Amino acid sequence: MRSSGSGKSGGRGNHRGAGNNRDQKQGQGQSQGRPRKPRPEERRYDVGPGATQDGPKSGRGGAARGGAKGGPKQGQQRGGRTAPARSREYDARTEERNRDRYAGKKDIKPPKTFPGAEQEGERLQKVLARAGYGSRRACEELIEQARVEVNGEIVLEQGKRVDPEKDEVKVDGLTVATQSYQFFSLNKPAGVVSTMEDPEGRQCLGDYVTNRETRLFHVGRLDTETEGVILLTNHGELAHRLTHPKYGVKKTYLAAIVGPIPRDLGKKLKDGIQLEDGYARADHFRVVEQTGKNYLVEVTLHEGRKHIVRRMLAEAGFPVEKLVRTSFGPITLGDQKSGWLRRLSNTEVGMLMKEVDL
Repeated sequence: MRSSGSGKSGGRGNHRGAGNNRDQKQGQGQSQGRPRKPRPEERRYDVGPGATQDGPKSGRGGAARGGAKGGPKQGQQRGGRTAPARSREYDARTEERNRDRYAGKKDIKPPKTFPGAEQEGERLQKVLARAGYGSRRACEELIEQARVEVNGEIVLEQGKRVDPEKDEVKVDGLTVATQSYQFFSLNKPAGVVSTMEDPEGRQCLGDYVTNRETRLFHVGRLDTETEGVILLTNHGELAHRLTHPKYGVKKTYLAAIVGPIPRDLGKKLKDGIQLEDGYARADHFRVVEQTGKNYLVEVTLHEGRKHIVRRMLAEAGFPVEKLVRTSFGPITLGDQKSGWLRRLSNTEVGMLMKEVDL
């Protein structure tokens, strides 16, 4: 019985001794720098044939070791041990954290022009000039005179920027229609001055649009005693081009003169009449009506000098008794009565725009 007991106890002792020997061998192996068996999270994998938990043997293992699509990155060697590979999510979070840390560190310096240059919108004087209030310098003078207000506040300094679509701009209490354009044709009666205001109290074009909140201005001029078509609008660029010699917009007039007139009068007018400020030429001439010695003639020209038709006919020997402008470009007088104001149709506005390449 004792021998058997001793055998058992000796067997247990032998097992403990064997275990201790294994621990010592493992400790010795680690101390000698031999790699231990990797943990599950440290193992490298492969998808090719012959793959093992210790590493790839063939197939796509090379790509997997390099971290390409198809497998995790290979761990880095640290002191003889294999470090676990970092996931792509970890790298992405690190990159995002660094980007947020250094974002906005660089100072952005706006160009040195005037206070508020970094703001959006257009300069106020540019908006006013486009709306027909004169040159930009003239519009700057309006601002200096405290005649301009934006959103109910008077502007006292240059360089202010506005949004034409949102801000309300007024000059002398009248709204500047920066985007809502309006176009009218007026059959101007004789005796009406071709200005929007007259300091002498004479009847002027502004008397026909006093009930409108938006400021309008006239396109070109007509002599005080000349009747007919004159355009009113708040589109500054269109008005500028319609009166610019570069675009050569034609105007047609009916003139009442006393004859008899020679047959070559039309040729003389087309060839050019010498005036004190240079030659003036008509584009077209024809006799519309004759009653005894009274003639009604039609003259078309693209020039816009002062009293041009009256001076040409007078120089040719036929003073004008009455003059009516019947058309301005594609806009005709038709049966519009004297003193009547009518809004142009979209088709007419389109023809005007086409006439001056807008």
